[in-house]
Amino acid sequence: LTAVKTSDKDTVSAAGEKDADSPKEEPWQTALKTTVVDMEVGEFQGHKVSVWDLLHSKYIPEENRKELLELYQAGELTLDQVKTVVSTIVTKAEAARAEQLANASSPRAESTVAEAEHTHLQED
Repeated sequence: LTAVKTSDKDTVSAAGEKDADSPKEEPWQTALKTTVVDMEVGEFQGHKVSVWDLLHSKYIPEENRKELLELYQAGELTLDQVKTVVSTIVTKAEAARAEQLANASSPRAESTVAEAEHTHLQED
């Protein structure tokens, strides 16, 4: 019972701390969360996605995300610049992924052609 009470108490205090932080959202965070991009690639295709969600998507490596956020917070990048960079990274990453998928299936096709030619040569 003591362990249960302790874990409940921890859960409540953790949730309480989380709630206490929420209203103090930074203006730059709010701007990133309310600025949306119309994406036409990958999992975001046909959806309006916030710049914040794009920044935290699988397409943006953590180092890039940190660097972009630091530059934006420092005022070295405008919101539009962040939006452009992030949507470009997502678009390029998705294009590269699509190309990888295409390349992954094409060697099989080439090997089938090579096998067919090899068989044909043996018959001659």
